[in-house]
Amino acid sequence: MWIADNWKDYEVLDTSAGEKLERWGKYILVRPDPQVIWGTPRDHEGWKKKNGHYHRSAKGGGEWEFFNLPDEWSISYPLPCLQQGGYKATCGDHLTFHLKPFSFKHTGLFPEQAVNWDWFSQLIESARRSDAERPVKVLNLFAYTGGATLAAAAAGAQVTHVDASKGMVGWARENAVSSGLGNAPIRWLVDDCVKFVEREIRRGNKYDGIIMDPPSYGRGPKGEIWKIEESIWPFLQLTSQLLSRNALFFLINSYTTGLQPAVLSYMANTALTATLGGRVEAEEIGLPVTGTGLVLPCGASCRWTGG
Repeated sequence: MWIADNWKDYEVLDTSAGEKLERWGKYILVRPDPQVIWGTPRDHEGWKKKNGHYHRSAKGGGEWEFFNLPDEWSISYPLPCLQQGGYKATCGDHLTFHLKPFSFKHTGLFPEQAVNWDWFSQLIESARRSDAERPVKVLNLFAYTGGATLAAAAAGAQVTHVDASKGMVGWARENAVSSGLGNAPIRWLVDDCVKFVEREIRRGNKYDGIIMDPPSYGRGPKGEIWKIEESIWPFLQLTSQLLSRNALFFLINSYTTGLQPAVLSYMANTALTATLGGRVEAEEIGLPVTGTGLVLPCGASCRWTGG
């Protein structure tokens, strides 16, 4: 398992009976998690001193209950120490993310993805160190509030950020400004990811790194339907056409139960390695649980590395 264990402003404090106790900066939230099927004593004091609690409804969905929680706050993530390039290439730099509770339990950030940010940041930095004149172009699809976009830009990449939600793209731009990346070479696009990739193929554009974080279900700006079980394989085949001759990486993330690491690995080997060479690895990703020493599974990732 790949573990996101470099956070300072975020931690999973405890887990029990379908819920996780989290610290987001100085605020403590309780949110449901389907992986937490065990029932252990809730000894951590945070269970009684929470600032927000998302209650799942038996009818679907749910609602927040707040206890002195602001409408919005921020946390930071320490970037890996990079030797050259980028807008943030020295030790001690951070990415800053604005958070706010969504009506469907999310906060605007998936902290477990930091383990992937660190991975591709090192690949980008290494490529730029080997050839300072080489531009590293990265495409981030289903890019949400921009965690991966900002990590890639900070490492020195030119990033194209694509998401179907105008609100999410605006939120990502705010995160970029707060992270000192307001002038970084990032293209911010509100678009349907499939249609954008089709146009990029026709234009002959290529990318050195591609990040794909598709939802289980979604709609594009014009009502386009995305169902991951039906769409991910043809979209992976399509998007692979955008990789450059000397591509560095392709990252696929999944939070869908049926798309386990072995399934992601098979798809990537078939669509990428068979024609482009390189190497594929796939693992669960997770977050350490401070109170118990366990690691909470948080989905799966598949990494293709070129070369």
